[in-house]
Amino acid sequence: MKFYVASSFKNIPMVRAVTESLRAAGHRLTYDWTQNERASAAKDLERIGQEEKRAILEADVVIVLLPGGKGTHVELGLALAWKKSIYLYSEVPLSLNESTTFYHLPEIRHITGELDEFLLLINNHYRYQEASYEQH
Repeated sequence: MKFYVASSFKNIPMVRAVTESLRAAGHRLTYDWTQNERASAAKDLERIGQEEKRAILEADVVIVLLPGGKGTHVELGLALAWKKSIYLYSEVPLSLNESTTFYHLPEIRHITGELDEFLLLINNHYRYQEASYEQH
């Protein structure tokens, strides 16, 4: 499975934990935006935006880790438009004030709870899918 992780700079440790866990299970990250410094010029923003857009298009799965910022929600919109498999993760249930209509669309799998359980769910789902595919 090829995956992309959308989130905010505030969540870099969680993004890296998700990335390491999924890579260890044999999955491939399409772009590691956590290696970027904060952009200091419009050219940097353009280059990073192109990379992130390409990475979302290339991904089979987009994982959105909340809370997210403006960029996270643009990435969510691209994933929806390109009909990607989307997992939306939050440690605690969101109130209506913290939510958006798009979080509740039927094509989004919204998971709340412990990060380890979330990662186990994704790994098991894609391990089963890949094994099923290989048998056919």
